[in-house]
Amino acid sequence: MDYLIPANTKKSMLLFGLFTTVDLIIFGTTMGITLLMLLILNISTLPIGLLAITPGLIGAFLVFPVPNYHNMLTIIKNVYMFYTTRQKFVWKGWCVSHGEDEK
Repeated sequence: MDYLIPANTKKSMLLFGLFTTVDLIIFGTTMGITLLMLLILNISTLPIGLLAITPGLIGAFLVFPVPNYHNMLTIIKNVYMFYTTRQKFVWKGWCVSHGEDEK
């Protein structure tokens, strides 16, 4: 009785089929900050213009969908957890009896 669950079963739980609530909060906040910076700053040079759009670019990068993961924020969290937590790998190779007694 093996069956395969479709890859998109949790897509209906996401807003617009792509984003979680946190993703939309991050994206909306960074876009709001970008709009405020565009209105407040006198954008006469390229460095100031790049500085003004940087929050929006970072927010869009974090919520950008990635295959096999949800988005870049998920990848960054997974990499952080991998390198900051203690890893214990139990090797169960061909020479391990897996707790069974040999006869």
